[in-house]
Amino acid sequence: MKKSERYQGVINYFLANKPFAETELMYENPYQLLVAVILSAQCTDKRVNLVTPDVFRDFPTVQKLAETDFDTLFPYIRSISYPNNKTKHLIGMAQLLVQKFNSQVPQTIEELIQLPGVGRKTANVIVSVVYNQPAMAVDTHVFRVSARLGLTTAAKTPLAAETQLVKNIPEEYIATAHHWLILHGRYTCLARTPKCTECGLQEYCKYYVKKSMA
Repeated sequence: MKKSERYQGVINYFLANKPFAETELMYENPYQLLVAVILSAQCTDKRVNLVTPDVFRDFPTVQKLAETDFDTLFPYIRSISYPNNKTKHLIGMAQLLVQKFNSQVPQTIEELIQLPGVGRKTANVIVSVVYNQPAMAVDTHVFRVSARLGLTTAAKTPLAAETQLVKNIPEEYIATAHHWLILHGRYTCLARTPKCTECGLQEYCKYYVKKSMA
């Protein structure tokens, strides 16, 4: 199967079965999504969604978050993974937004990655979800699923996987494809026990073909 045929088959499957895919993080504005995505690093969206309502209630704006201190914010997110670092990151992020970006969440990856706690993956999520740009955020799910399907080849880093995916997915589908791959990895193509018998992508999946021939 040619790579172009594999990509088209995978895209067609998701267009038919899950045309409207979006983040499972709860948010109402760019500031809230940025907070939620920072908290979601190495943590489940479900856990983040349990924590953020209280954070958003008591720190409803960038300014309010920038004005708080570590001891005040930490109890809100102590159940999240790496709460010490994330508390510092959230406060530092808010302070820099106030100081440098007029309290507005930037629209470019180059500006976003200047913020504490914001790496390329987080920046890609923001520009794709909030600003509808053709950006591909590669988390562990996207990295695993794209490799198993054969959409990426010998990609050793998230950036390498991102580059291959963006090159081969039509621009109008890139932002949605990020969510397709995440959700497929979260609920079907699990890390340890992928649900191959329930998967509708078997004919396009290199992992399944190899497994079935073993």
